[in-house]
Amino acid sequence: MATIRCDVLVIGAGAAGLMCALTAGQRGRVVQVIDHANKVGKKILMSGGGRCNFTNTGTTPANFLSANPHFCKSALARYSPADFIEMVERHRIAYHEKELGQLFCDVSSKQIVKMLVDECQAAGAQIRTDCAVQRIERGSDGFHVDTAQGAFFAASLVVATGGLSIPSLGASGFGHDIARQFGHDLLPTRAGLVPLTLSGTHQQRLADLSGVALPVEARSNGMAFRNSMLLTHRGVSGPAILQVSSFWQPGDALELDLLPGQDAGDWLRRMKRDRPSAELRTVLAEVLPKRLAQRLCEHWLPDRPVKQIDEPQLRQAAQLLGAFPLVVSGTEGYRTAEVTLGGVDTAQVSSSTFESRRVPGLHFIGEVLDVSGWLGGYNFQWAWASGHAAGSAV
Repeated sequence: MATIRCDVLVIGAGAAGLMCALTAGQRGRVVQVIDHANKVGKKILMSGGGRCNFTNTGTTPANFLSANPHFCKSALARYSPADFIEMVERHRIAYHEKELGQLFCDVSSKQIVKMLVDECQAAGAQIRTDCAVQRIERGSDGFHVDTAQGAFFAASLVVATGGLSIPSLGASGFGHDIARQFGHDLLPTRAGLVPLTLSGTHQQRLADLSGVALPVEARSNGMAFRNSMLLTHRGVSGPAILQVSSFWQPGDALELDLLPGQDAGDWLRRMKRDRPSAELRTVLAEVLPKRLAQRLCEHWLPDRPVKQIDEPQLRQAAQLLGAFPLVVSGTEGYRTAEVTLGGVDTAQVSSSTFESRRVPGLHFIGEVLDVSGWLGGYNFQWAWASGHAAGSAV
């Protein structure tokens, strides 16, 4: 079988890879995209409950975690949410803002995948699925790549393989293996934007409240996120928890403000003044889910009429409601994590072209790098921005 020759070979037909391919193709480069999966954009398809939270209009470099927080600035500045929205509108995809700048498709995430594939086709970039890579070698003039569909030769090789998150969609550490092969360092990886697990007393007391949701402010390591939390059979989930999970590490403290936006002490004193005969669990059930209010009074708070709670007990109860210490045992891991923290060390990659500083012609983009966004469309914006930057340079 003859070797397929191209200017640019992109490994990975996800968000970053497709953006890189269409951008390079529009510049007249001959582009091939290969992916071991049986269809393109699997993570795009399942994101946002099937409606794809494709960007966040409030994206700034501060919304990303990396050992080098400056690395993402150049790409994000050169390809903004407005740039991607322009393409979405050109393809007449209806969308809406859900909350906090998060944009979702009105109909289906399939529309975003189709848009990217159509743009690739219009730019002449070819996409091949079921095309697993078997070997990569670098010669003096480029990269030789053996695959399940034959051999490829390219002057530029772009690694857009994603991270370790959601292996059921085909995620693997293959991109990290390529980085190691070519002498790149990797920063330790762990699951991010992931549900947290409880054990011991906390788990025993809360497990049967699975399905109960409430607004909280979750705090760990100096970061605080106010959003909803969901109690699960094994622990806690929901947007506030997923956000703080990227900053929490084993052994760290995690606190919940169960009455976000109000002073728990002031509220308790007001209840004592206005409704002295009411049981604490009764008044709590008006600001918290009833089952949780009852459980708190069974195990953590005074289970008696508010008038019987003296000032020291009231202060103690206010402290608990405002900074409930959740003893976390771990995370649900990559199985349900939305992103992989850590990855290819950005110190060895150009922030403008995403080219390796060690191997000319080799580029790393998207989640394979040590750059991870918050929940809410930021990781897609990083995929578009890094893909566009590399596609503009290869």
